[in-house]
Amino acid sequence: MGATGTAAGPTVTSAELVDGLRMVGLGRGSEVLVHSSLSSFGYVDGGAEAVCAALTEVCGTVVMPAGTWDLTGLPAPPGMVRPHNAFWNAETWPDFDERLSKATSFRIDLPVDRWLGKIPETFRQISSPFRTEHPLFSYQAAGPAAERILAAQRLDWPLGPIEALEGDVLLLGVTHTSNTTIHLAEQYLGRSRFYRYAKTADGRWLELPNIPGESHEFDAIEPVLRSATKEVRIGKARVRRIPKQAVLSATRKLVEADPAALLCTDDPTCRCAAALEQRLVSLGQRR
Repeated sequence: MGATGTAAGPTVTSAELVDGLRMVGLGRGSEVLVHSSLSSFGYVDGGAEAVCAALTEVCGTVVMPAGTWDLTGLPAPPGMVRPHNAFWNAETWPDFDERLSKATSFRIDLPVDRWLGKIPETFRQISSPFRTEHPLFSYQAAGPAAERILAAQRLDWPLGPIEALEGDVLLLGVTHTSNTTIHLAEQYLGRSRFYRYAKTADGRWLELPNIPGESHEFDAIEPVLRSATKEVRIGKARVRRIPKQAVLSATRKLVEADPAALLCTDDPTCRCAAALEQRLVSLGQRR
């Protein structure tokens, strides 16, 4: 580690970030989908900017989530109920209209949802020249494959950029509960396909299909992916590189063996219950 430090531990330097990324096998030919937590590293000299710089220095193409749910998201309109959708409706149209007026219209320059962390927002500000225009579930990217990957997103297929990625998932100090590639595999199997709603302009809203659901049980996939995972510690952060195809294959294997795999089964109010019903319908076991 670096020579200086704080009460939180030694300082993580830019050189250590670069070296750590290279140690998991990343290079200029890499395409990576990054999920991250800045605080997981401890103190980073240069903060989120240093992490973004290390990623773009080491990797060829870097992709990150850039969703705006906290700003643009809406309840379902009154009476609009989709099967196994696990979402709440505004009680009345005046209530819906009030929420619509308070929400933010999607713009390409909106901040990234705070839940996604500081690194994606910093990446948007200083690194990423491209961002998709999905009003809930946008992605951003930098590098030679950025435009090709982002062009795969449609309003009815928000996970298209993951599908187009020819590379790896990179978990920077986060668990598989942040691994949206698992959601893509679920959706291939007819599970975790939800309708959600967003404000697109003043007085205008849109219904958006194939929004993924819960992920709080996704760490159960870790033993299945262990042999495919390359791992290193950078500061306090557990950094893992997993091939995208390995994530898709492992998820398929688990869900085909058990429709409830990677879902919670003890809370009937959770979206996991609706996702399971969707899978059973796809298998012809429900109507």
